[in-house]
Amino acid sequence: MYKLLKQEGRAKRGEFHTVHGVIQTPVFMNVGTAAAIKGAVSTEDLEQIKTQVELSNTYHLHVRPGDEVVKKMGGLHKFMSWNKPILTDSGGFQVFSLASLRKIKEEGVYFHSHVDGRKIFMGPEESMRIQSNLASTIAMAFDECPSSRADRTYVQNSVDRTTRWLERCKKEMQRLNGLDDTINKNQLLFAINQGAVFDDIRIGHAKQIAEMELDGYAIGGLAVGESHEEMYHILEETVPHLPVDKPTYLMGVGTPANILEGVERGVDFFDCVYPTRNGRHGHLYTNQGKINLFNAKYELDDRPIEEGCGCPACRRYSRGYIRHLLKAKEMLGMRLCVLHNLYFYNTMMEEIRDALDAGDFAGYKKRKLDGMNAGAASGCS
Repeated sequence: MYKLLKQEGRAKRGEFHTVHGVIQTPVFMNVGTAAAIKGAVSTEDLEQIKTQVELSNTYHLHVRPGDEVVKKMGGLHKFMSWNKPILTDSGGFQVFSLASLRKIKEEGVYFHSHVDGRKIFMGPEESMRIQSNLASTIAMAFDECPSSRADRTYVQNSVDRTTRWLERCKKEMQRLNGLDDTINKNQLLFAINQGAVFDDIRIGHAKQIAEMELDGYAIGGLAVGESHEEMYHILEETVPHLPVDKPTYLMGVGTPANILEGVERGVDFFDCVYPTRNGRHGHLYTNQGKINLFNAKYELDDRPIEEGCGCPACRRYSRGYIRHLLKAKEMLGMRLCVLHNLYFYNTMMEEIRDALDAGDFAGYKKRKLDGMNAGAASGCS
């Protein structure tokens, strides 16, 4: 159940009650594709860096180790020793971005695994069964993610099929939640809005899925090639047609600036690989902009990554030491950088919630962006 606590303009401050605990929103979900955060980050670490929700990937876990294996191990929460909420995406995006030789039909998608080349079929029912086996808190509906540059006719046909698939997802989820051997009988289902960069298709689809009374609503198919301005425009046009009393999730986005702009436009949930991927390459987020620890100027720098930061890296280690670890290809270097970046993101979401509680989100957003932009302009990176 989603409880809207406060609004400032379109920005929402809420609580989402689930069987695995309450999620304070807006929230950034930490991406653990194969049931682990890349960079040797444990679930114990996640508890220490303010993580509320972990996100895992349906497609990857289906391919390896297999969702049946996860079910036999007691479900994803028990498998990875994490007792807070988990969201699993439907596998749709990976099917369309990773898989080769795919063939889309009304029943679903036929494709070859990117791991071993074996033939796989995935449709709405299969995606729901896999996610039920994983026993995540929130399951995502199976959809097609058309290119932001696809032509109008293709996008409309794709969206219509995604709507039909959503109806099948909802029916199958209800069936699965009623089975005796289902681990999480309270699994929630989020729909996904698509429509590339066509305002009217996005709005029409939002209105259609809003009538289906799902547990939450995602906006997919953004941050896949369109400009930031186009993304913000689509949010402005689409979000008002989604239920304000349900969580809104912007999939795969993004930078700190993207998140602040998304919150302003009514988004509750975010996820992105940026903090972990950038961290593994020594690119670190700070309130003064991004820094690149591979730069020679940090060789003798005995300061933490960011003064006043409470993450495990900043509490104990210097920029110079972490730079050395990265240059020496020691795994600890990557790990410390990923921990810092995730802590930065999770703390930023905490600050956003505090600002909304205080009725000062607009002021907070300006101060945050001004600080990061000023740092970037001064050559902080």
